Amino acid sequence: MLNVEDVSLYYGSARALKGVSVTAAPGEVTCVLGRNGVGKTSLLRAIVGHRPISGGSISLNGASLAGLRPYERAALGIGYVPQGREIFPLLTVRENLETGFAPLKRGERTIPDDIFELFPVLKSMMHRRGGDLSGGQQQQLAIGRALVTRPKLLVLDEPTEGIQPSIIKDIGRAIRYLRSKGTMAIVLVEQYFDFAQELADRFIVMERGEVIESGDAKALEGNDVRQRLAF
Repeated sequence: MLNVEDVSLYYGSARALKGVSVTAAPGEVTCVLGRNGVGKTSLLRAIVGHRPISGGSISLNGASLAGLRPYERAALGIGYVPQGREIFPLLTVRENLETGFAPLKRGERTIPDDIFELFPVLKSMMHRRGGDLSGGQQQQLAIGRALVTRPKLLVLDEPTEGIQPSIIKDIGRAIRYLRSKGTMAIVLVEQYFDFAQELADRFIVMERGEVIESGDAKALEGNDVRQRLAF
């Protein structure tokens, strides 16, 4: 479904990505692993259209995404959960979820029941402001907002960062459920190795803007990848 091929990206004269390739298929979780500052977030920004690439190609279902703006990519089915959540603190939970209506046709503008089954706390807080939620609840809200868009590709940037263990388990359970439906490709950026190992069907490891290792879930069973992520 998603094909990133030989992508390069610059911030001014500094190269953030060098010849990066990765794929993601429906019913699978592709994990992007690496330490801080190696280009993981830059890769996601390239996929969702927040940063232009200087080389290579990105396609979804065989159609090039070149030149498409973020809202146009969202309309094609790319859902994005950014690092730091970036919910609207002064809007209610309901209003935050409804911002996901933007790429949808008028008749599709409803909040799927799945979201409340995955994250029941959101249903009980629909009239609370986003800024009044805990960090973990805000992360669930950010994922819920992305799911409102009915994505074919869900891109998550370190969803476990700064989150309490109980909500990390809820997020992991939600990702497994979404994968099991078989209709959505998932790209997960993660530093927490154990979380990634539990979910990954395939993975890449990045260092200094390049892919230095890739493989399927079985390759994560040894200590090689874990040691590459050690600080």
